[in-house]
Amino acid sequence: MKKMMMVLAAVAVCTVLIESASAQDNATQNLTLAVNAVYKIATSGNPGALTITTGTAGTDALTAVSDNSTTYSITQNFASTVKITANLDAALPAGYGLSINLGSSKGTSAGTVDISNATSGSALNVVTAINKGADAGQAIGYSFSALASAGTLSSTSKTVTLTLTN
Repeated sequence: MKKMMMVLAAVAVCTVLIESASAQDNATQNLTLAVNAVYKIATSGNPGALTITTGTAGTDALTAVSDNSTTYSITQNFASTVKITANLDAALPAGYGLSINLGSSKGTSAGTVDISNATSGSALNVVTAINKGADAGQAIGYSFSALASAGTLSSTSKTVTLTLTN
């Protein structure tokens, strides 16, 4: 009986040791996740100077110059579709024209748009129906034109603002 008690005690000790060895401890954490609206547009830099230097004899329209050296990229996750508008910091004088053309693989380009008189209160659509996601390295083209009857224009800087909006 003493032997049996010793065996039972040994079995009980082994059972406790086995249960302790296989016991687990864990902790939990609760997270709050969110994604805010993201509207981002960036350009690759500034185009070169647009200087008109020639025309055709007998024609009031001088030979327009263009620049296609820059690109833009966008990312948006807010609306099913958004658009890009363009405007100048101040309108050009009469007889001078500035047009912009933005390419797009995720939206619909408006083609060549005259922004000569588009200011912050009258920005014009240049790309519409842009779906959620990203559009990188899309072409920006500028064309500058003038009438001979408008005269010369001293070198002047203009700021073109491209706005991503819904």
